[in-house]
Amino acid sequence: MAYHHLKDTWDLDVFFKGGSDSAAFRNHLKEIKTMLVSFKEKADDLRVSKTDLSGLKEALALFEKIDVKIRESNAYVGCLQAQDTTDLKANALNFEVTQLMSDFQKVLVVLDGELAKVSNEGWETILKDEEMSEIAYVLNERRTRVTEKLGAEQETLIQGLSVDGYHAWGDLYNSIINQIQIPYEEDGETKILSVGQAQNLTSKPDRNIRRSVFKNLDHAWVQHADLLSSTLNHLAGFRLNVYKARGWDNVLKEPLDINRMKQETLDVMWEVINDHKQPFADYLSRKASLLGLERLSWYDVDVPVGSAAKEYSYDEAAGFITDQFDTFGKKLSAFTEKAFRDRWIEAENRSGKRPGGFCANFPDSGQSRIFMTFAGSPSNVSTLAHELGHAFHQEAILDERPLNRAYAMNVAETASTFAEMIAADAALKQADSDDEKLVLLEDKVQRSVAFFMNIHARFLFETRFYAERKNGVVSVSRLNELMEEAQKEAFCGALGEYHPYFWASKLHFYITSVPFYNFPYTFGYLFSLGIYAKALKEGRAFEEKYIALLKDTASMTVEELAMKHLGADLTKRDFWEEAIQLAVRDAEAFLALT
Repeated sequence: MAYHHLKDTWDLDVFFKGGSDSAAFRNHLKEIKTMLVSFKEKADDLRVSKTDLSGLKEALALFEKIDVKIRESNAYVGCLQAQDTTDLKANALNFEVTQLMSDFQKVLVVLDGELAKVSNEGWETILKDEEMSEIAYVLNERRTRVTEKLGAEQETLIQGLSVDGYHAWGDLYNSIINQIQIPYEEDGETKILSVGQAQNLTSKPDRNIRRSVFKNLDHAWVQHADLLSSTLNHLAGFRLNVYKARGWDNVLKEPLDINRMKQETLDVMWEVINDHKQPFADYLSRKASLLGLERLSWYDVDVPVGSAAKEYSYDEAAGFITDQFDTFGKKLSAFTEKAFRDRWIEAENRSGKRPGGFCANFPDSGQSRIFMTFAGSPSNVSTLAHELGHAFHQEAILDERPLNRAYAMNVAETASTFAEMIAADAALKQADSDDEKLVLLEDKVQRSVAFFMNIHARFLFETRFYAERKNGVVSVSRLNELMEEAQKEAFCGALGEYHPYFWASKLHFYITSVPFYNFPYTFGYLFSLGIYAKALKEGRAFEEKYIALLKDTASMTVEELAMKHLGADLTKRDFWEEAIQLAVRDAEAFLALT
């Protein structure tokens, strides 16, 4: 697919014209407020009866309508904030949307309480109704979680306090990062970069550039360490106090529940990864040798090896991704073409943007928006493919009932990493030379290192940080120690210099919507490898089976999902062993080629 002169900025006016000054968006928020008043009245008056389901059905229908509109609002404001970190009006709108989300959750606490009051016998009768049976899994899940939390009055209070407490700390982190400016020397001129722009330079081939930018970034973390550590400690403190009040001792209970997976599944996944890390440690050692280094430093891990690293224009990247997706299936490639042509993507490399990448779902409009900063590297192309995978997942599930669309982060990462693998594998097969093959092969191995080592380090750090936070505030020096210890363990001691201030630099530790924003990525990556192995065997015919799996991601546990669509037991080693072999073979191929 050849693209010419694609615009690398997204179109948000199709949702609400006028940005943070949009009158249409103000009306949208007013509509939500009106609907929330009605929803609260219905929830307060609701008395669930197995003989008359009309009131419950009306309440659930309103639940779904409000949920869709609030998600649309949250996505829109998030996009406004990401595209321009100086947009103070967008920040004010974000507070307003956060308040609406809190008000919505308060009403849901009341609704869930009414569901929990129904006897088990009465509940079984209710779920036999055809309309109710469609959303049985989600309703059962909500009903069960009520029994594990505090009373409705206390949970409502927690939701209210979280706006100016818990979520406010997350917002503070964004404000701090948005104000940080990183100096960068180029051709005798000092440029001022955003954190996102500076982080893009840490994979540049020139080690002097990487080291200089890394040191300047590190200086920024040191300067803001006290404020950032305070933010992290208060986030964790709020969360731990809520858990304590609910009687939850295991800090992983909530993230596991949110991701609809068992502790046994998480444990066996990490166990298999640990047993197969040696090829990746060997890769890091070989890479150091190829770069003329005794051992890699943190800022060397992502730099590509070889001289055949291609720089892509945005048009070239779009064409490449669309063509590679077409090798898997027509629906994925057609969807991708639509996303590029209809300007669903904000990719422009400019200052003033938030760092990182994401895919925002606009469920009321039936669209998505992708955010990143595209600088032309193979890593940028991978990120673009990754976020398009997210968008395709949302497209696939769009015709399901809203209550059956809220899939968890771990299966959301399945679609994104699956999309990355399609692009990477197809490119590797088309390589014209060993040099090009080496670069593409290494890009695949780097992703495995990220999921098996970098993210494992984050998981180890966060688990240990929470254990210590239970006993009091964790100091900056101790945060640094915990981070470096986790990195050394996760990377099998393969690096010569680590990144103790990584806890300050990584947004994921400060996200309040999902606790433990780490292991779901690794789950999604390995789960994708298992699915990809089946796709390789079945070819293009697998696309329909893949879409069927995506449609079910929000209406069952991951263990049930794997058993239904893959015939796999995720609590056993077999599936994970087979999945990780694809990644191991990539590392071994790299070692053989070099």
